[in-house]
Amino acid sequence: MASITDLIMQQVKSAAGGVEIPSNIKDTVLNGLGESVLGSLTQTASKAGGIDEIKNLVSGKTSAANSAVTALAGNLFNKNVLSGLNLTSGLKTSLAGLVPTVVGNLGNIIKDRDGDGDVDLNDILLSLKGGSSAKSSLLGTASGLLGSFLKK
Repeated sequence: MASITDLIMQQVKSAAGGVEIPSNIKDTVLNGLGESVLGSLTQTASKAGGIDEIKNLVSGKTSAANSAVTALAGNLFNKNVLSGLNLTSGLKTSLAGLVPTVVGNLGNIIKDRDGDGDVDLNDILLSLKGGSSAKSSLLGTASGLLGSFLKK
């Protein structure tokens, strides 16, 4: 099974296919975009109410354009990648425009990984760590207990 990083990078490469990125910075831009989306997911998942934000995003209840996950990924991408590159404003705008596209495709990345029929805390944690079975890890056990506690 591919890790979430691999799956995000697939989405990044797909989204970036229509943007002409100079070859000397292409890897920096694509990797930076992937890291920004993953960083946003990780930071969002760790804050109060973050799991619900991610669930609403991947289920379509919140659009990528209106998502805090997208806003944070965009900020990370701008701060950590785009600001350090000598790019035209048009190219910066085009590259920044990839963030909502990649985040909008998270529903293709974060799925029901524990087989219980819905996307929940356990699935998000499994997706972020790249696993497929909650039963086989300490993280799975901890997330199951935390998920049970949060449902009460």
